Amino acid sequence: MPSPCQGYLAPEKFQMKNANERHLVDTHAHLDMLAKTDTELSSILEKARAEGVVAIISVGIDLESSRKAVSFAESYENVYVSVGVHPNDATIFSEDVFDALESLVENRNVKAWGEIGLDFYRDYTPRKLQYEAFEAQLDAASKRGLPVIIHARDALKECIEIIEGFSNKRDLHGVFHCFSGDVEEARRVLDLDFFISFTGVITFPNAKMVREVAAYVPIQKILIETDAPFLSPVPYRGKPNEPARVKYVAEAIAKIKDMDFSEVASCTTSNARALFDLSVQ
Repeated sequence: MPSPCQGYLAPEKFQMKNANERHLVDTHAHLDMLAKTDTELSSILEKARAEGVVAIISVGIDLESSRKAVSFAESYENVYVSVGVHPNDATIFSEDVFDALESLVENRNVKAWGEIGLDFYRDYTPRKLQYEAFEAQLDAASKRGLPVIIHARDALKECIEIIEGFSNKRDLHGVFHCFSGDVEEARRVLDLDFFISFTGVITFPNAKMVREVAAYVPIQKILIETDAPFLSPVPYRGKPNEPARVKYVAEAIAKIKDMDFSEVASCTTSNARALFDLSVQ
């Protein structure tokens, strides 16, 4: 039986040699929020490796966290980086911050720009500033060929519309992280050729719509993440999340799609390798 990922696999040298290997990639974690010391972080990463996590994208939300993520990637194997300014931090976005981010993306471990987007749930920052920071970072990522990681809380429609307009002018690719929309919104995201990423929310009893979307989205376009330290899956709900628990997201997707866990692991890892140009073995 052919792999369900056939037609959308990473380059051959990055593909798994054995379909039963249960390698996973946590495509979105905030490692700077997880540990106060190097010892704590080393322990967290070791636990993740023990659960088959072969790579983690440490995601920045501002200049400080982006710099920390780069330093983690320099110190720990198979930690990669996304740099950017989160919409809730858009008030800090300035020419100096933008120039500093542009310098950071020269680092070989920086694989994406994000998380960026719009957040109308918190409304911590004026929407005008959110739009300005979002569009400037989309432009910078597209010029460099970097994928973008999109945050769209209570602003999914607006984020999709911006990217729809932007994609007519520039090559833009990436992922909508922690997807919370419905099937129709998922269809629009797929029409943009973006990936859709699921978190531990997929395990929550009241997350019926998220599971409906997971059933709809082809496995070739799915990524998995923890958003650690947030959104811990059942049975750890309410506790700080960590990359080792990304397996629970994969297990939920396997159940929803009636697939073997190893197939979901193989497909989502291939997807992550392809999107983020990861060289993990």
